[in-house]
Amino acid sequence: MQATADYKILYEQQLKITAELACQIEVLKHQLAQFQKMIFGSKHERFEAADPDHLLGKSSVQLSLGLDVDTIAICKITEATAVKYIRTKTEVTPGKPHPGRTALPEHLRRETTILQPDTDVTGLKKIGDDVTEILDFIPGELYVKQYIRPKYVAPLSEVKDTIITASLPARLMEKCMFGEGLLAQIVVDKYCDHLPLYRQMQRFKRAGVEIAQSTMNSVMTRTLNSLFSLYEAHKRLVLASRYLHVDETGIKVLDEKKKGSTHNGFYWVYHNSKDKMVLFDYQPGRGREGPDDILKDYQGYLQTDGYVVYEDFENRTGIQVLNCMAHARRKFVDAQKNDMARAQHALVLFQKVYQTERTIKDDELSGEALLQLRQKEAVPVLKELEKWMIEEYPKVVPSSAIAQAIKYCLPRWKKLSLYTTDAALLIDNNPVENAIRPVAIGRKNYLFAGSHESAQRSAMIYSLFATCRMNNINPYEWLKDVLERMHLYTTANIRELLPQFWKKPKL
Repeated sequence: MQATADYKILYEQQLKITAELACQIEVLKHQLAQFQKMIFGSKHERFEAADPDHLLGKSSVQLSLGLDVDTIAICKITEATAVKYIRTKTEVTPGKPHPGRTALPEHLRRETTILQPDTDVTGLKKIGDDVTEILDFIPGELYVKQYIRPKYVAPLSEVKDTIITASLPARLMEKCMFGEGLLAQIVVDKYCDHLPLYRQMQRFKRAGVEIAQSTMNSVMTRTLNSLFSLYEAHKRLVLASRYLHVDETGIKVLDEKKKGSTHNGFYWVYHNSKDKMVLFDYQPGRGREGPDDILKDYQGYLQTDGYVVYEDFENRTGIQVLNCMAHARRKFVDAQKNDMARAQHALVLFQKVYQTERTIKDDELSGEALLQLRQKEAVPVLKELEKWMIEEYPKVVPSSAIAQAIKYCLPRWKKLSLYTTDAALLIDNNPVENAIRPVAIGRKNYLFAGSHESAQRSAMIYSLFATCRMNNINPYEWLKDVLERMHLYTTANIRELLPQFWKKPKL
């Protein structure tokens, strides 16, 4: 009897170990799938339920077993004994006539060539023209802006050697050999079109102009340094907002203290979608010190993801934290391979919530009308989803992906639903994530920042260019004008040059 009991205990222990190993395998498989998706997979999170009504009506047995809609459909097809073929007639509707080639913009310079027929047209009556337009391109031109200042001296002047000549036009960067147009183009090429300086130098060389690396680095540094007073004015305006989206993204930085390796720095991004302003702030780390310092006097709404650093702001007077619904939804997108039935059940409800936001956008609702629609359509769905998660969490394996998705959402559900209480608030943090995307493309090209100071200068110009993009302003035209006129402004009125206030000069 004792031996039997011992074997029973060993058997139960082995079952427990096997179950734990199976859970670990599922977790590792999920992690591997996430890494493979990051490297090779599509980044979109589009979800289309084949039969959402059927999915929502599934029994708790189906949910607990983890059977998905496709599995159930396959079972039903297997049980069928006969297939009836139906012949259908397809009618082809004639398509709309092609509208023709898109007209080329009127503001482009036209280079006209008139082609006469080979035959003699003497005495013939002209009845019109056939006009064919081809869009062509001439590589950007480097040219020399030359100032010639005649020098004069009075022959009978009482003061000998008195020479009279005109003064050079005032400039922001005195004695710089590059004009404002070229400076603006170099900066735009790097931070908007992600072209590193060495590639720009190669392009200039093809045009017959060799520029030294030291010269390129020097003019880039001087140009960005000259914009810091503008950046500080911009920072004050952004931090005076009453609603900010916040996110962070990494940037590798060369550090003289780390020979042979780079330092992992971070851009902390603060986004005001209402007033169309973006602020990038560089910090050497991802700790709470960065946002704690820059937001020490902030008052208003702060929308974030679930990163633990942001939890500090929940206890600050005057700050109300709300979370991003897109991050919550993303957890269930990632959990589909782990538990298709539960994940898709949640995604269908998320889809209904986002459909309300699409209606708001399409109908251009605001104020009280927007709030009423959210209260009528979104709030009941959010309550249903919360109740479902509370009921399902005890039924799933704690270490599974679906459990982690529910575990992420439930403690944050009040902050995730807060957007329904104020018409000014948005459902997610997508605006700030969109502002970060150019940085992700740029660092794949220039790889790293040369120093912590260089990273902060990059944060400055990213702030101003992202604000240009939000306000539909051509960054080259804006920067060239700022470099030409900034020396005429003082601290009191320099904000007039910020992209959100800038007016294109009349020619």
